[in-house]
Amino acid sequence: MSRSALTTATGLNRSTIGALVGELADLGLVHESDPGANNRVGRPSPVVTAESRVVALAVNPEIDAVTVGVVGLDGVVQHRMRRETDGPVGAQEAAQISAEVIGELSDRLDAEHPPVAIGVAMPGQVRASDGLVRWAPHLGWVDEPFTEMLAELTGLRVAAANDASLGANAERLFGAGRGVRDLVYLNGGASGIGSGAIVGGRPLTGFAGYAGEWGHTLVNSAGIRCHCGAIGCLETEVSQAALLRVLGLDVADPDERDRALAASSDPAVAAEVERQLGFLAVAVRNATNVFNPQLVVLGGFLGALTAAAPGRLEELVSAQVLRASGESLQIVRAELGSALLMVGAAELAFRPLLADPASYGLRSNPVSASLPT
Repeated sequence: MSRSALTTATGLNRSTIGALVGELADLGLVHESDPGANNRVGRPSPVVTAESRVVALAVNPEIDAVTVGVVGLDGVVQHRMRRETDGPVGAQEAAQISAEVIGELSDRLDAEHPPVAIGVAMPGQVRASDGLVRWAPHLGWVDEPFTEMLAELTGLRVAAANDASLGANAERLFGAGRGVRDLVYLNGGASGIGSGAIVGGRPLTGFAGYAGEWGHTLVNSAGIRCHCGAIGCLETEVSQAALLRVLGLDVADPDERDRALAASSDPAVAAEVERQLGFLAVAVRNATNVFNPQLVVLGGFLGALTAAAPGRLEELVSAQVLRASGESLQIVRAELGSALLMVGAAELAFRPLLADPASYGLRSNPVSASLPT
């Protein structure tokens, strides 16, 4: 943004904005550039940009891989490496894999700008107070101190949170939810359905950090038992595995899945899409009635599901939702794609820096420990 745009957005005066930008530039967190030619009268206002050389590391343990990324303060994923596994691995092994990949990525980083921290996007419940992974069912983890393990191996500060909650925040900042203060994010993947909510511009975390488990809300009282112990959870009724079976696919490659859905004329596929959209509509209705969001953002296979029957989800939701709650609702696909969790995890790692920029200084080296090699 230009300095003048920052002045308008914050309500601060020009001299205050100038002083703040100057301080951030001295710290090495932003830089200014010439805006180039424009048609406005007067001196053009310099453009202020987040410094891409200031980076955080992002880690996402999955059921079949561990992915590590390097993300700049500008929200751009600079590097990403996915290390596949034969199946779910334990917390200690996942930490070891993460540390090894971070070591491999260290050669690609600017030695003068070491990572500020590591953020972990965890497919499960994470206690906000200390990052303890209370339950990651698809990984088989219960009460695992993954952040402590990774911090010990890397010498870096590590923070963790639920992956879908981080995805919601990433879409709010850099994706489909830019400028939106109230949104619900639902993501479908191999590990089930995760979700997060932004309420009044702030991520909804709950008392201990477990808010937003929309995948375990009731959508079918006559449904099957979920691994959580309840009957008829959203993620038992709306499932990527069921979608892949009817498509005749063995793997969950997103591009292949989306192409197969778009090209299919099989009545069985259409019936499965309709069945899943029906249950997804129940969840979206409930989220709308409870939170009154401006936007519902759908990621993963949920976005592909809605694209297979354009307008159908909106039609189903409109028929069920309270009229006043849903009259301004928009349902859109997530925009960040494969970068989503990397960006979301990095934002978690950047949080202390954003809260206290003065604590960071490139000349004083914010990280005392070097990366593993």
